[in-house]
Amino acid sequence: MNKTKKDIFGMAISAYYYHKDESDIIVHSPDFDDDIIPVFYLFREFGDMPPIEKTALKTCRGSVLDVGCGAGSHALYLQNKKKLKVTAIDTSGGAIKIASERGLKDARHLDFFELKNEKFDTILMLMNGTGIIGNLKNLNSFFRHVENLLLPGGQLLIDSSDLSYLQDEDDDPDDKYIGEIRFQLSYKGEQSESFDWLYIDFESLKHIADYNNFNCELLKKGRHYDYLARLQPKKK
Repeated sequence: MNKTKKDIFGMAISAYYYHKDESDIIVHSPDFDDDIIPVFYLFREFGDMPPIEKTALKTCRGSVLDVGCGAGSHALYLQNKKKLKVTAIDTSGGAIKIASERGLKDARHLDFFELKNEKFDTILMLMNGTGIIGNLKNLNSFFRHVENLLLPGGQLLIDSSDLSYLQDEDDDPDDKYIGEIRFQLSYKGEQSESFDWLYIDFESLKHIADYNNFNCELLKKGRHYDYLARLQPKKK
């Protein structure tokens, strides 16, 4: 979730938490028809999560950094059920406020790329965690930042989707990568600024991970061309 002048997620999460307002977040893109994010889904319990998310949460260990925590559903499960030490961050101040009120002990209004001088055993990025990278050209700097935040033996658990199934046979192969998308959010007439969001296929992620001296392991495939990967710095 990128920082925007309008805290769309914060407004929607707060309205649902305080008033049970189920108005949807609308997702706009010049490349696709409008889509929705049902706000109640951001408050789901473990039993309602898709298999990829369940696998990721079960694989978390040690101290955990939950990036883009939203209302805190993943972090609360790790904190309360698995009894792990969790730091949850999000660029939505409204979301962080609600996550704290729901019981998260360490919830911070913070951009992942601004986090420094702390290290974790697990970095968790779900709900298309690669999205915050923005585009392919940012991947090398992303891996350097992840390496700086991981303790020895640490892991990054991240999910994404392969959008190549959307390509037509007559598409120009020299066009931009199909997983580089530009989005805008709206909620009750309020709109965010446009922002870049990255979906990346597993083979491309693995290739770039290897270039950055990371091992990349496919942990689970989803039903809709999505997958969960574990990335770990190679031993030097």
